[in-house]
Amino acid sequence: MALAIAASVRSFATPPPAPGLAETSSNPQEQGQNPAEAAPTGPFSNLSRTGFLLGDMFGLRPMLSKAGINFSLTETSEVLGNVTGGARQGFDYDGLTTATLTLDTQRAFDWNGGLFNISALQIHGRNLSADNLDTLQTASGIEADRSTRLWELWFQQKFFSQNQLDVKIGQQSLDQEFIVSQNAGYFVNTMFGWPMVPSADLPGGGPAYPLSDLGIRVRAKPTDSFTVLLGVFNGSPVANNSGDPQQVNPSGTSFPLNGGALVIGEIQYAYPALGSMVYAGESEPLARTYKLGFWFDSESFADYRIDSTGRLLADPASNGIARSHHGDYSLYAVADQMIWRSNDDADRTLNGFVRIMGTPQEDRNLVDLSLNAGLTLHDPLPHRDDDTFGIALGYAKVSSSASALDRDTGHFTDSNYPVRSGETFIEATYQYQLTPWCQIQPDLQYVFNPGGGIPDPRADHKIKDELVIGMRVNISF
Repeated sequence: MALAIAASVRSFATPPPAPGLAETSSNPQEQGQNPAEAAPTGPFSNLSRTGFLLGDMFGLRPMLSKAGINFSLTETSEVLGNVTGGARQGFDYDGLTTATLTLDTQRAFDWNGGLFNISALQIHGRNLSADNLDTLQTASGIEADRSTRLWELWFQQKFFSQNQLDVKIGQQSLDQEFIVSQNAGYFVNTMFGWPMVPSADLPGGGPAYPLSDLGIRVRAKPTDSFTVLLGVFNGSPVANNSGDPQQVNPSGTSFPLNGGALVIGEIQYAYPALGSMVYAGESEPLARTYKLGFWFDSESFADYRIDSTGRLLADPASNGIARSHHGDYSLYAVADQMIWRSNDDADRTLNGFVRIMGTPQEDRNLVDLSLNAGLTLHDPLPHRDDDTFGIALGYAKVSSSASALDRDTGHFTDSNYPVRSGETFIEATYQYQLTPWCQIQPDLQYVFNPGGGIPDPRADHKIKDELVIGMRVNISF
């Protein structure tokens, strides 16, 4: 199996959902870290200890840091392949280069609380899920159309002495802050980042990697334990919802404002609260984070079964134009929970996560329920403090309207046309920290009922279950 070279902001260091960090910023100024202090003294010295392959880049990193500028360049590459099932068997290489530039206005202009961010993506290689798998829940969170594109472009301003309020305005990718499970971010499958319900049901798959959307996000912290997020964005990341959204906006520099509105909100509870004290004789509490949220999109959505005249779409007499519905919404809940901590090694912890999302509006949605759940074990082997082993599953339920369309098709064609139901996969992965700037991640996934039970294009039966194996490597330059 070929080796993949990689490094996505998403899966390197603190794990988030689709490339990029969620909840924990990749910007050292945001984390209270001075890159000049963390960098080695020589351009390529102490590479086994520094977090960057290129060290301090001949003094460029500390020089930029003094001016409030932080530049990061990461590469994520992988080889994944299915050895059973699918429309065909084989392996594909795919990769993602992410460049991010941030400017801390405090250091640059003595303007307190401001942060400017711009990032770009270079996506290369092929797409295994499209080429071979035909799954609903795609195998890798970096799979996308080959392109070089703008990703995010925003300005964030913090307010008050303890930063109890901050506002972000500009082009944003929602998978960086909303619907995030921190423990799920260790896995490779796309659904552990941006989940199945918005991927399948929102126009263009929603404003998530590799797309983004113009809007404004407000974050408030009324107490140390509670955080409230609320965002309003354009109803679709592309101006035209027909065709491949990545091809409609291939460079990421189209900023549509002609659609409806996407409103998304989330309330978060974290225990123990940030800054909580542990007193002598007390055991450190097991950390946990719970989130409840919703999204509502005011765009128009096509019915999956009925045409504009009230006929069944599968009926040969149908005009083929789906009935239109105004608006769509979904509710979700996320839980991250530390389950166990070793008494002998505080780094060795077992963590669990669950994320469930659903919508009752089955007539206009392909997927009406999605679930992700799993376990991660940090420091799984002696002297491997930075390694993580994880096992998890994902489930997507095909809506009753989409299933009914399949039954209608079988009725009108007098055939045993497969009726879609649901798709489940299991993933096992191991992140091996080779150096602070290089991480190797073997991965295994098994998919049950691919596509929810779609027909095999080469035969008269459903696509058979798929075993997907591969390797990802993350590098931070």
